[in-house]
Amino acid sequence: MEFRNYTYILECSDGKLYTGWTNCIEKRIREHNSGKGARFTRGRGPVKLRYLEISETRSDAMKREAAIKKLSHMQKEQLIRQGELEKILEENHICI
Repeated sequence: MEFRNYTYILECSDGKLYTGWTNCIEKRIREHNSGKGARFTRGRGPVKLRYLEISETRSDAMKREAAIKKLSHMQKEQLIRQGELEKILEENHICI
């Protein structure tokens, strides 16, 4: 498992979107789904990864997280539609 810096959007079972950052996306998804992730996602599982970006640095990932959190739900949905989640997962050998 390789450690990188990721910004991600999850869809909770109730349709709410959660944005976060991590340096290990596989582990973080497991944490969210086991109830050990963010308080927001507890009780809203299972979560589904809908969007993923890879950043050069931790700081870049955190800044991108903050920017995405300021977007409206509709803007986040548009970002998800424009993203290339499957391509990113495949090219970076990420198994969720």
